This record gives sequence, C-alpha cells and structure tokens, in this order.
Amino acid sequence: MAKIPFYIVDVFAIGKYTGNQLAVFRNARSISERDMQSIAKEMNYSETTFILSDAKRDGGYDVRIFTPEEELPFAGHPTLGTAHVIMREIVRKPAKNLVLNLKVGAIPVSAAYHDKEHSMLWMKQKQPVFGKTVDAKQISSALGVSANDVDRRFPAQEVSTGLPFLIVPLKSGSAVARCKVSLEKYDKIVEALSAKAVLVFCAEPRDSNNDLKVRVLFGPRSSIPEDPATGSANGCLAAYLAEHRYFGKPNISVKVEQGLEVGRPSLLHLKAEKEGEKISVSVGGRCYMVAKGELT
Repeated sequence: MAKIPFYIVDVFAIGKYTGNQLAVFRNARSISERDMQSIAKEMNYSETTFILSDAKRDGGYDVRIFTPEEELPFAGHPTLGTAHVIMREIVRKPAKNLVLNLKVGAIPVSAAYHDKEHSMLWMKQKQPVFGKTVDAKQISSALGVSANDVDRRFPAQEVSTGLPFLIVPLKSGSAVARCKVSLEKYDKIVEALSAKAVLVFCAEPRDSNNDLKVRVLFGPRSSIPEDPATGSANGCLAAYLAEHRYFGKPNISVKVEQGLEVGRPSLLHLKAEKEGEKISVSVGGRCYMVAKGELT
C-alpha cells in the first residue's frame, strides 16, 4: 500500500488541545471499507474521516465518516475538520465554496477566517426535520435530574439536520452539570426514538461571553459516553431555537460552550434563519492542526 498522509485536528477549539479531536486520512480510496472501520476503531476518536481523493468529483470532495462502531451519513466536527485539512493541504488557501460529498449529500463549507495556525469555518446543514417529543418527567429521570429542572416552556424533542438528536431544555447550568445517564431508563426512551443521543442545554453558560451551555450525552453503552463538541447536534439545536423562538425570535446567532465536563472546552457558533416552513442552519468554529503522519 502507498503511503497515505493523515492529520490530527482539533475542531470547535478555543486553542490547541481543546475542542473535539479528529483524525483525517487523505487519498484514501485504496483503503477498503473494512480497513476504514478498523482504523477508526484503532484511532478511538469519536469520528475518523477519509478523503477518498485529492481530486474533486461532481464539484466536491468525496469523504466518508466512521466512528469506532459504524459509518455515519453526516457529523459536524468531522465535516469542519476535514474541510480544514483540504484547505490547508490540498487547496492551500481559504475556500469560499468548498463542498464535501458525504453520504447525507453535499455539505457546503466556507472559511470566514484563515491563517497559518487556525481558521474559522462555517458549514451549512441540511433542512431540519422535527420528530417526536418526550415527556419531561420521563426524560429527566433518565438524565438523573428532577422534572423541575426541565424548562417546560419548550418541548423535549427530536430534531435532525442529517443525524437525529433529542434536544432537552433545562433551567440552569447546575442542572446541566448534574446530568448523568441512567442506563435502563435511557435505553427505554431511545428504543422508541430515531435519536440515540441527547443534547441538554440552558441559557446559563459558565463564560458570560457565551449564550448557551450544552452537553451531548450518548449513554453508557457508547464507547464515548459524552462528546466534547458536536456540530451535528448543535445544528439540530440551532434549528430548535429558531423553530420554538427560544430567544423570542425566529432568527438566532449564538455562541455555545461545550466539553467543560470532559476537560476539552469547546466553542461553537450557531446561526439559524426561519422563513415560512424552512430553516437555514449554519454551524461554525475554529480548527487547529495538531499533528501529521503517514499510514504505511
């Protein structure tokens, strides 16, 4: 096998060694699907991506995303981190109209800021789909908090912009920090849902410069029970905030902190605009290149 370059990137980071880590393999068409899955398991990050070729196809770069357990149709931080590698190592300049061809479809990514060290990237996500709602008492019990901790002005609801999450509004930062998934109760809830992970949030961030505090919980059975920065889940949150007018209006532009509880502080920028029945969602963040290597 020819030498295949790979890169380690921190995504949605406030500096190196923060945010969510990502391994990106380049010119990876010669790697079999089975080996892609094995490499993702070996890397043991939340996701690993494979850029199949340095050449575009249908106006974009073909990319596949794997967790240690399975291939995903879409995920947020792998999309931004992979775009960062393409800009730095293949295009070698900021790209205003970069497209990643993922299993979910074409995802546009643009660079709002770029230099030798880091870039501010934005991706536009798919039109959101709103799903089932869950009883506040039931979900609070599964998360180890009281029903009074749930902000009942808004529903606990499934949302998907390519990957579904259950969005749960809580009243305080204390409630968000106290969340701890109860295996049996959690499994009972997610059995009936498309979403297999829960995003809890509140408007009481630790840093007053931010707008929301978020945690994304995958449950005890997952190899990664909690994610430090989740672009797909936060895209769902952006759509949810717009749909339910969480801030009193259908258009939002907010900064979200995540990853504090797992020692990987992250910052995500969310934008959403609602016109009629359609909601346009964009998720942004900074990326830092941490390391390079070669697979032989």
